[in-house]
Amino acid sequence: MLKMEKVLRGAAALGLVIATAACNATSAPVTLSASKSGLQTAVFAGGCFWGVEAVFRHVKGVSTAVSGYAGGGKSGVPSYETVSSGATGHAESVEVTYDPTKVTYGQLLRVFFSVAHDPTQLNRQGPDHGTQYRSAIFFVDDEQKRVAQAYIDQLTAAKTFASPIVTQVAPLPAFYKAEDYHQNYLALHPNQPYIVFNDLPKIAALKKQFPDLYIDAK
Repeated sequence: MLKMEKVLRGAAALGLVIATAACNATSAPVTLSASKSGLQTAVFAGGCFWGVEAVFRHVKGVSTAVSGYAGGGKSGVPSYETVSSGATGHAESVEVTYDPTKVTYGQLLRVFFSVAHDPTQLNRQGPDHGTQYRSAIFFVDDEQKRVAQAYIDQLTAAKTFASPIVTQVAPLPAFYKAEDYHQNYLALHPNQPYIVFNDLPKIAALKKQFPDLYIDAK
């Protein structure tokens, strides 16, 4: 996504943050949402969507994880180029469709905060900078809003992270699917340097920290 020198410069620090956060956030208490019948949808933003999407593709009970754009309203259909400019208000996001009888929204939150990204980085994530890489949870109903905010409050009270959590909890105006070449990017490009340094460690952390939730991606 960025020039190679930026990727290499940020890789080591990002890997350390992910490992530390995984150990801490997985042990924090979490208020789990009640199971509902039928598939449910959740939308998360945590930096480059390649890695976030890949993490959720490896979570039991997730039927689809789609890279896209959210948070910037409904004025026009965004593209990678326009979102990357930072002028649209959109964030690179992932729409997760899941079966709440197999994995709860609360468990998805634990994965999001533990291994998918670092919630203390403001308007950036690792080597990527700009509001389009912000940390955000776009809720689809009041229950998701309540559970997400309660979990952030619990992490804050427990002082899970050394720095304040900056994750936004905001309503979802709309979700726009990203271009086809962004979908399932990690699986299709496992040897790409950005993926190797920034995203494969997230998959390894998921498998280690959440063995009961981890599955091989479809």
